[in-house]
Amino acid sequence: MLNVSGDQSFARKVILTVAIVLLALLLILLVYFTLDVLLLIFSSILLAIFLRGIADRLRRYLNVSEVFSVLLVTVLLLGLLAGAIAVLAPDVAEQARHLREELPRSATAAANYISQYGWGRALIEQLPSLENARSVLNPGALLAGVGGFFSSTIGTVGNFFVVALLGIYIACEPRTYVRGFTNLFPLDQRTRVREIIFAVGETLQWWLVGKVGSMLFIGLLTWVGLYLLGVPLALTLGLIAGLLSFIPNFGPIISALPALLLAFIPPGSPMKALYVLILYVGVQLVESNVVTPFIERETVEIPPALTIIFQLALAVLVGWLGLVLATPLLAVFIVVIEMVYIEDVLGDRRTEVTEKLGEEKVERGGEELKQGEDLPQPEDVPG
Repeated sequence: MLNVSGDQSFARKVILTVAIVLLALLLILLVYFTLDVLLLIFSSILLAIFLRGIADRLRRYLNVSEVFSVLLVTVLLLGLLAGAIAVLAPDVAEQARHLREELPRSATAAANYISQYGWGRALIEQLPSLENARSVLNPGALLAGVGGFFSSTIGTVGNFFVVALLGIYIACEPRTYVRGFTNLFPLDQRTRVREIIFAVGETLQWWLVGKVGSMLFIGLLTWVGLYLLGVPLALTLGLIAGLLSFIPNFGPIISALPALLLAFIPPGSPMKALYVLILYVGVQLVESNVVTPFIERETVEIPPALTIIFQLALAVLVGWLGLVLATPLLAVFIVVIEMVYIEDVLGDRRTEVTEKLGEEKVERGGEELKQGEDLPQPEDVPG
């Protein structure tokens, strides 16, 4: 006698398996083709966390609503940015013009120096010719080649305003988005989902605080050091070093190249270039041993090799924006993997996230929440 029910059950399992595989493939394709949009949304979330963190601290001293505090912080930051641009823009613009003029001269001087050695001549032969370099560095050619990443929408400037607008909206009403996301999960899992969201938000908030402090530290120290060494355009080079320090590993290397080249301009010398290299290495060492340990004490420790691998992968997939956002994205993935897979699936509760974000107690708006108690409802979760 044929086992009809067994055959039907097996067929249903096969169909269900095929459907799950197809759904997973469709999801992967959807993420791949909308990765630029997802990165825009993630940028907005980072901005919202930054604004919300400052706004929550401001509300401790001012009896104002959440929306008003976020808008006040936004206006204050815009005013601070406008003031900094008004004060620094003339000098930076003039130095940037000199930088563009002087870099070819400094590159020629550096090439003449290293061509005295065999390895230098071999290196120069592998570099593109001056005509090719100029064609590559032609602004028109660069703008024409950018095409793919954001050209399908309204351009880089438009995307900047999109990120800013979304960030302000999310910062004003984070509970709405937290509640909407947690409602997608079963009732018995929503508390855990809110706990993971809080841990991710806490990690990103401290990462942003540390990164802003690191950028200011590196920018000021580089500016002062280059000024004392007599390197021209120290202000602009310090600003470049501070901004590019947002990108770990690759940012400091990129920012050091123009300073090293300018050190060869007469009365510069190879020794001055060596001093500049020592300055940049020293600044990075101080930052790595002062600021970075402070960040890792409040967030999660990200292995440097894993960071570089993730940066390279995202840079290949989506370009420069993937390189910029690789580190915070990796921090989010580490938190989610540790809390969802290691803690919930494997049952190992002694993970780094647990120890750093709530082994003894977690503070929520001045109230202490002991480990093991239920987390507050979405309306109590900070943005």
